[in-house]
Amino acid sequence: MNRRLVVALTLTALLTGCGIPTDDAARPVKPPRGPFLSTAAPTDATTAPPGSAVEILCLVRDNRIVPVVRRVDRPPTVEEHLRHLLAGPTAVERDDDLTSALAGAVTAAGATVNGAQAQIAVDEPGHDVGRSDEVLAFGQIVCTLTSRDDVATVTFLRDGKPLGVPRADGSLTEQPLTRADFAPLIVPL
Repeated sequence: MNRRLVVALTLTALLTGCGIPTDDAARPVKPPRGPFLSTAAPTDATTAPPGSAVEILCLVRDNRIVPVVRRVDRPPTVEEHLRHLLAGPTAVERDDDLTSALAGAVTAAGATVNGAQAQIAVDEPGHDVGRSDEVLAFGQIVCTLTSRDDVATVTFLRDGKPLGVPRADGSLTEQPLTRADFAPLIVPL
């Protein structure tokens, strides 16, 4: 055999032999748990009609966090703001190639505010969540909630205890997070 053919066959074997194995058939993926989950895709009718208040939601495009401005009738509470983020992009936002990393990566069960700190309760992930972009998911929550005047930092709790979450640099922290922890991933507004 000539040397080029051996090299080509070796490279082909290496490239096709690595990666994620395929299944023989499609398998169902369960949606994440949480009181804010909607299995229906959000539509423009699920958002508040255009109004005088601004709500910033941080969505995802091309593995970057993109702040999006929505107009609403009144400023939402922290809990409402989180619920709007968990609902995902509207049809118009999806048409603009915006998505969310939250579904399947992070299951936020609720939010409370203690001073200028939002505390997000996070459920244990399901066994078959099908996502691995937790950095973007946690970044979406932090970016969204710290866009508010009344929230300076965000912490995450599981079963009432601090949860170590990944920052943009890949390090884990249980400390309060700010936009600066995810700045390399955030597209300027």
